[in-house]
Amino acid sequence: MTNTMMLLLVLIPAFIIWSVIIYVVYLLIIALRKYIKSEPVRKEKEEYAKTLGGVIKKHRMKCQMTQEFVAETLGVSRQAVSK
Repeated sequence: MTNTMMLLLVLIPAFIIWSVIIYVVYLLIIALRKYIKSEPVRKEKEEYAKTLGGVIKKHRMKCQMTQEFVAETLGVSRQAVSK
């Protein structure tokens, strides 16, 4: 074998390995960018996943209502609103 052939036998596998490594890093970067951009969607899904009680509490706090006020308005006990 000539020196050129031996050099090619060493360089070709090394080139393939480095190409695969670079491609995997490229795919990771794309996945991370997509994950970072999806934050608003994840927050929206998190909001929908909350329980009914959690949604009512958030709205009640936003409107600055007390549990007693909501209970009187609905005609139930304060403990019912609390649960």
